[in-house]
Amino acid sequence: MLNGPDESLELASQARRENRLADARQHLVESVKRCRENGSSLDLAKALIRLGQIERDMHHRDAALRNYEEATAIYRAEGDPLRLAHTVRHLGDIHREAGHAELAEPCYGEALSIYRSHDQTPPLDLANAIRGWAILREEMGEAGEAKKLWEEARELYAAVNVEAGVEESSRRIALLKRQ
Repeated sequence: MLNGPDESLELASQARRENRLADARQHLVESVKRCRENGSSLDLAKALIRLGQIERDMHHRDAALRNYEEATAIYRAEGDPLRLAHTVRHLGDIHREAGHAELAEPCYGEALSIYRSHDQTPPLDLANAIRGWAILREEMGEAGEAKKLWEEARELYAAVNVEAGVEESSRRIALLKRQ
């Protein structure tokens, strides 16, 4: 018998690492249920985000979207700007991946606005938000803007030693220069 949402979250994390997505989802559904019954709203938001990620992993875009939207509402109400920015950025990713640029754009704009105005923003979070915005700009045919964003993302990825981010940024910059 599970003792609470934290144990369910840990079991879900382990199942995800082992690529047992259905098991991870089951643990997260349980965690969300327990949080709704007797947890804090921030615990609920954390569980919803993790469930949303599993739903994304399983290609259940609508379910993922619902979970991230609910978590976003909680972070707005709680006044937690960095968690809000992180969650809104993921909403932008979901919308972009679904081909809904008009819905992704305000999400990335909000996330970047929060990150750029907050002195405690982790550079990797800012880089990841810029990455999503750059992909969107590239898809919208705005090569010049996309190139500037990829250059900024590359600098941030380099500063935190995320080689995959540096490589992706460099590759995309080179492609954009050829256009």
